Amino acid sequence: MGGGQVAAEELRLLIERAERLEEEKKGISDDIKDVMLEAKSRGYDAKAIRRIMAIRKKKREEYQEEEAMVETYMQALGML
Repeated sequence: MGGGQVAAEELRLLIERAERLEEEKKGISDDIKDVMLEAKSRGYDAKAIRRIMAIRKKKREEYQEEEAMVETYMQALGML
């Protein structure tokens, strides 16, 4: 029985920790939304900013390969 109590306490602590992190994640998400609203109010395009953020996460070569593939596909579809 003692082992079960320890496991239940450990489980409860893990769940509470995860719940706190979810709350923090929501707070950060709200902060990011506020930044995007501020950018929009200053005349910037939030969608373009988000795309730049995604690009900056990638290695240059990875981004260049993706862009080349998209361009190839667009040419095949007569979009360029």
